[in-house]
Amino acid sequence: MPRAARGFKARRRRKKVLKQASGYVGGRHRLYRSATEAVDRALNYAYRDRRQKKRDFRSLWIVRIGAAAHEHGTTYSRLMGGLKKAGVDLDRKVLANLAIMDPAGFAAVVQTSQSN
Repeated sequence: MPRAARGFKARRRRKKVLKQASGYVGGRHRLYRSATEAVDRALNYAYRDRRQKKRDFRSLWIVRIGAAAHEHGTTYSRLMGGLKKAGVDLDRKVLANLAIMDPAGFAAVVQTSQSN
């Protein structure tokens, strides 16, 4: 009985993996088995890091707010506690952007937090 060559479906599946692996170095973009392993690992990292990115940005904003708060003679935790008591609903992304782009506006926010 003649051997089946698997046809266009298998070729389509392999081409899809090799296309995803384009730009990889060495055999990882040329050899199907290596490419499959590399692409699987890359997709796992991409899935994980879409969630990690949110954590990374939040910690970056906290560091920026803390540094700007220290310039105004307070700490991050005192600033955030004062804002919560004052009923100011600014998230960390906005506060960090305010600290960089508008230092005078951030100073006003700090004054608001310290007044309570």
